[in-house]
Amino acid sequence: MKERILIVEDEPSIALGLENDLVLEGYEVTVVGDGNTAVERALTEEFELMILDVMLPGKSGYDVCRAVRKSKPFLPILMLTARAHEAEKVLGLNMGADDYVTKPFSPLELRARIKALLRRSSLSEHTPLTFGPFTMDFEGMEIRSGEKRLDLTLLEFRVLAALVQNQGRVISRDHLLDLVWGADVIVSDRAIDTHIANIRKKLGPAGSKFISSVRGMGYRFEE
Repeated sequence: MKERILIVEDEPSIALGLENDLVLEGYEVTVVGDGNTAVERALTEEFELMILDVMLPGKSGYDVCRAVRKSKPFLPILMLTARAHEAEKVLGLNMGADDYVTKPFSPLELRARIKALLRRSSLSEHTPLTFGPFTMDFEGMEIRSGEKRLDLTLLEFRVLAALVQNQGRVISRDHLLDLVWGADVIVSDRAIDTHIANIRKKLGPAGSKFISSVRGMGYRFEE
């Protein structure tokens, strides 16, 4: 069965180019041009990934991301941002996006990021890991504190899993990027830092206790 991708883009030329390219890559593609329709389609239909522009009529890309993320925490969301606006990338990640591509983008880069996100969303079965009050379920791709499920995104889950599985070791940002995104995808260090900040916040008061920053080296997880 073909993997379904929802493209949310209001510029017809960009939307058509994305659609044609991804159909040729073997995906089933749906295109919508406004934020309100994007939320409706994303919440009522099944997609394996959403490509989401920031600037949209109706709801903005940020609002769409936030609305969809509440109901579908593990739907991979790839945001399209303006090259010059670093703040857009950080805000998108904070709203729940998993990754971003800057305009104008290379089709090769976009395909690589899509494949990386889809690969990460197909986690193999692992024995659940526990730390403190939390349990990480790799089969269900979720983390719970008792009966409460934390709303980590797919890549936040992957970043945390990489740290937990290397407990006690300092993991550099470059190594984390390779573990989570793959060596074939170029992602800035800022993306890692933003995801770590989001994870700490979602873990609550224990977040900074479990995940420590090691200046000039990276991050370390310790109970």
